[in-house]
Amino acid sequence: MKIVILGAGQVGGNLADTLAHEDNDITLVDTNGDRLRELQEKLDIRTVHGMASHPSIMAQAGADDADLIICVTSSDEVNMAASQVALALFKTPTKIARIRNPDYLKHADALFRIEACPVDVLISPEQVVCDYIRHLIEHPGALQVLDFAEGQIKLVAVRAYEGGPLVGQELRFLRQHMPNVPARVAAIFRKDRPVLPEGGTRIEPGDEVFFISARQNIRAVMSELRRKEVAYKRILIAGGGNIGFRLASSIEARYRVKLLERNPERCLHLSEHLNSTVVLQGNASDQELLVSENIEDTDIFIALTNDDEANIMSSMLAKRLGARKVMTLINNPAYVDLVQGGEIDIAISPSQATVGSLLTHVRRGDIVNVHSLRRGAAEAVEAVAHGDRSSSRVVGRNIADIDLPEGATIGAVVRDSEVIMAHRGLVIESDDHVILFLMNKKRIRDVERLFQVGLTFF
Repeated sequence: MKIVILGAGQVGGNLADTLAHEDNDITLVDTNGDRLRELQEKLDIRTVHGMASHPSIMAQAGADDADLIICVTSSDEVNMAASQVALALFKTPTKIARIRNPDYLKHADALFRIEACPVDVLISPEQVVCDYIRHLIEHPGALQVLDFAEGQIKLVAVRAYEGGPLVGQELRFLRQHMPNVPARVAAIFRKDRPVLPEGGTRIEPGDEVFFISARQNIRAVMSELRRKEVAYKRILIAGGGNIGFRLASSIEARYRVKLLERNPERCLHLSEHLNSTVVLQGNASDQELLVSENIEDTDIFIALTNDDEANIMSSMLAKRLGARKVMTLINNPAYVDLVQGGEIDIAISPSQATVGSLLTHVRRGDIVNVHSLRRGAAEAVEAVAHGDRSSSRVVGRNIADIDLPEGATIGAVVRDSEVIMAHRGLVIESDDHVILFLMNKKRIRDVERLFQVGLTFF
């Protein structure tokens, strides 16, 4: 696939890195020549230096025969203009744009259509990150919570604790522990290395375990792997930017929320547009302020400013002062693995969350959902099976006979709103939603081919 990416920031750079390793023809455009040289030395991609929305620059980048153009510059206006130019001058088939300003998003249905600003897929990083955090709040103890099949099935990551009923047990005994709860362990990461789950695999303390189950069974499965955690009630958010505001407004009806913001004018805006959230002016690294706001009674402290160092330091301070859990937004991917698991319980990478949502629209075949696992180390994919036994490599075949690439496993199937855990004898039917896990992302093309009708033989 020939893809032009406009913008070489964290999202554009991470996306180029992911797609370049999958044999795509990638061209990256940015005004920052140093950043382009850095990425070109690291990746096998073309780069073009210049303003992303200018027709001459887009022509130089190959927009005239690109399959897809992804507009992820730091400017909403440039992304919108580039989408317009891509359609009007180059007839680019698919245009994806990142739009951050709430004023534009408020009128998205009217603005982003073919007659106005022709964006085929709209990505709002703030909304993606807000939804990601909200899922973590709703599932105490989870490291990652991902939805498939419109929320009917969930993939949840937890850290296995010493003393958990399943810890030290072989996976084949999972059904004995929970005879009435269909679930499957999809992936295990042990000391940052993937372990392919098989019947004889034992879960060890400290393992990061990804399991899949129907929405209503998630809490029961989590209790088998770790100590049951009391539901969160009191939440303190540090940072009243777009993400902090969106998160507070989405959870304030169910939780007791305080929002801490340094800027007095922004505080006024927040207090006027939030209902029950208590808005406080101050610095999240102010120990006296945190103590005065009873940080020791806080269930979750969530640092969401645009300064990584400030987020890390305030989170560490909050944890030492007694906050039960801390979540920290970190823009620099290099910091994420360094801090998570110590005093910081969960480190959130907005660029990885956004890249995951973008990948859904890049994959070939009928791929309807893609999620990155462990900051991009692996992928979970939802694909729809089509055709019949003569035209499809999966339909009409049981799972044991499907030629899955190495490191890929099928975790579950959703059929007519019924969630079915995968087993060797399960026969895939047309229109099934198949949830797969891929430890080696370089084999994603093989997975895509499995779900392309008519590609039975190669």
